[in-house]
Amino acid sequence: MSAVHTSTVRPPGSVGHVIVVGGGISGLAAAHRLLEGGARVTVLESAGRLGGKLRAGEIAGVRVDLGAESMLARRPEAVDLARAVGIGDRLRPPGTATASLWTREALRPMPKGHVMGVPGDLAPLAASGVISAAGLARIKEDAQLSRTEVGEDVAVGEYVARRLGREVVDRLVEPLLGGVYAGDAYRISMHAAVPQLFEAARSERSLLAGVRAIQARAAATAPAGGPVFMGIDGGIGTLPGAVAEAVRAAGGEIRDNSAVHALRWADDGWQVGVGDRSIEADAVVMATPADVAARLLRHDCPAAATDLDTVDYASMALVTMAFRRSDLDRVPSGSGFLVPPVDGHRIKAATFASQKWDWIGAADPDLFVLRTSIGRYQDDADLERDDSELVDLSLADLGAAVGLTARPVAGTVTRWYGGLPQYTVGHLDRVARIRAAVAGLPGPLRVCGALYDGVGIPACIASARTAADDILGTLARAAAPSE
Repeated sequence: MSAVHTSTVRPPGSVGHVIVVGGGISGLAAAHRLLEGGARVTVLESAGRLGGKLRAGEIAGVRVDLGAESMLARRPEAVDLARAVGIGDRLRPPGTATASLWTREALRPMPKGHVMGVPGDLAPLAASGVISAAGLARIKEDAQLSRTEVGEDVAVGEYVARRLGREVVDRLVEPLLGGVYAGDAYRISMHAAVPQLFEAARSERSLLAGVRAIQARAAATAPAGGPVFMGIDGGIGTLPGAVAEAVRAAGGEIRDNSAVHALRWADDGWQVGVGDRSIEADAVVMATPADVAARLLRHDCPAAATDLDTVDYASMALVTMAFRRSDLDRVPSGSGFLVPPVDGHRIKAATFASQKWDWIGAADPDLFVLRTSIGRYQDDADLERDDSELVDLSLADLGAAVGLTARPVAGTVTRWYGGLPQYTVGHLDRVARIRAAVAGLPGPLRVCGALYDGVGIPACIASARTAADDILGTLARAAAPSE
């Protein structure tokens, strides 16, 4: 067992009682931080389990992730939290990071030297066969085009298409952004989703030159070696349970099946309605999806609720299947592949989990686990199909992509309705308005989670820590004796 992170911790309750609404990784991370700062903490989760979009499961006797399955390691927040709650020894890099694109009726290597699909070097892109000769010629026009103004924000797809042509968007940017947001590149905010590209667009006339500048800065500042992504032995989905255990050990209270139906500021404290009772709190951290936050804030903070009502979400399904290697004609290589929607296939991605994560392959060497994703923003009709139909749709595409002919020995479908918030153009302004509105409430309340500062696990944890630190600072100032 790795050493648990230590820090100076105040006595629980010394700065007041904070209720955290939402028991996903954001809410749990906020609770962990609040306890370190001396707050008494109660976490209220409406569902019967913790973790939100992080969910560990089992297939054919092997532990797998049924939600997010990796986290960015070059941002420290998620790795640090795993170590702080005592599971640092279970952190694992991918066994392989070689990914492909299934496009133009073939598996093609993911070109290197890009930023979210936008190339800086055309040589690997040309060698991959992902872009046609006409598309490559169009990219080269970027050097002669006059500056494309981006204003306060612009859709990623719109800007990249103007500079490099639609082929780059449709066959590279779209599947990569889709892997993060399950969204539409022609709607997603460049300022919010790919801020380094946005800054490059404002400082460089040529987009290709801007990408090369981004890569040069990254090379100069990146730590030597180390994986870009990290998993956890047993699944990323085990992280929320470890954080919850640490929260309880520090004196925090966590209640599942405890939906909050009302939130009101009364005199000198928050009244939080749960079931037939009301719980008093000095402060609240809201770590919920937009619709829940809007409903709870509508009475005391209608301005924030109005903006929250405008947040769209994408739904998707994960189809996880296990095969006997002895039934496979051949085992696909690499970690998996992405599928550009323009190619018209049903699956949007496939992950070869047994090859990507050594701990899955080691659990049963004869078992080959893979999963596919189906559905994206405004393209989720397939999610209404039976589980068996989604398995068959996946198998048909896998047969065409990698020649898979075997039937799985086990399979499970996990539907994530409203799973991923959409960072549409103007998203950062919307987030700023929401935060300004809740900051003006008579009592301390902060928001955090995937819909604010990034959908990745480290970004969610960073958002939670910022919210918790703001609450702790506010409570400490209120408790300080006046001069």
